[in-house]
Amino acid sequence: MAARIYTLVNQKGGVGKTTTAINLGAYLAKLGQKVLIVDLDPQANATSCLGVDKHIVKNGTYEAMLNISPAVGSLLKNPTLGLTLLPSSPSLAGAEVELVDEQGRDARLKQALEPLTGRFDYILIDCPPSLSLLTVNGLVAAKDGVIIPVQCEYLALEGVGQLMQTLQRIRQSLYPELKVRGVVMTMFESRAHLSLDVVSEIRKHFPNQVFGAIVPRSIRLAEAPSYGLPISAYAPSSTGAQAYLALAKELLIGDGAVLPE
Repeated sequence: MAARIYTLVNQKGGVGKTTTAINLGAYLAKLGQKVLIVDLDPQANATSCLGVDKHIVKNGTYEAMLNISPAVGSLLKNPTLGLTLLPSSPSLAGAEVELVDEQGRDARLKQALEPLTGRFDYILIDCPPSLSLLTVNGLVAAKDGVIIPVQCEYLALEGVGQLMQTLQRIRQSLYPELKVRGVVMTMFESRAHLSLDVVSEIRKHFPNQVFGAIVPRSIRLAEAPSYGLPISAYAPSSTGAQAYLALAKELLIGDGAVLPE
């Protein structure tokens, strides 16, 4: 069975996109799924968050998209976490320029991942926080939809409005089947009325598409990347860990999977 491919996207930075990609992936793996994280950001934060030095990556997303080296030969497996990573490096920034005149440039990532879809249950693509050719590649590759992390703050609504316009343009020009799998509310502060208001407004904009699991603002979530670990390994009893575990279960149940006992 082919992997479910979800792209995590938000044009606004600092919303917990990479945090969600890493920790959702880690808990999907703990729940018995074969998971691949694809780092599509030249900043390579997802790569660093999993303890890989982006400056020593020889082959990764860049080489796969430019047909220099197939993705299958660039995968980094972490047996402890049960995760596999297609890493990024600063060289990925050059792909924007190098692909600009290439035919089919919008589908390079989709093509690069096709040989891998039978090896995994889930492929999660972490996009850069911008509307770039890389992000467009991430959206075109999102076979099963996009997951949108949204920070519980006032400006979040404006950012989501811009993102929805982008998704609509991609549907019209490149990928009519592109859909929203769900919205993840992040950095929630239970004592702040504003957080509650933002969640309420987002649920109005996306009826039945906002995940029930809400990720709190958490020191432990902020600390984990500096140790090269997902929250499941760094602080599994923390509130942030419990939120991502709940999110992983919610996604699996929604996708028709049977949870392990």
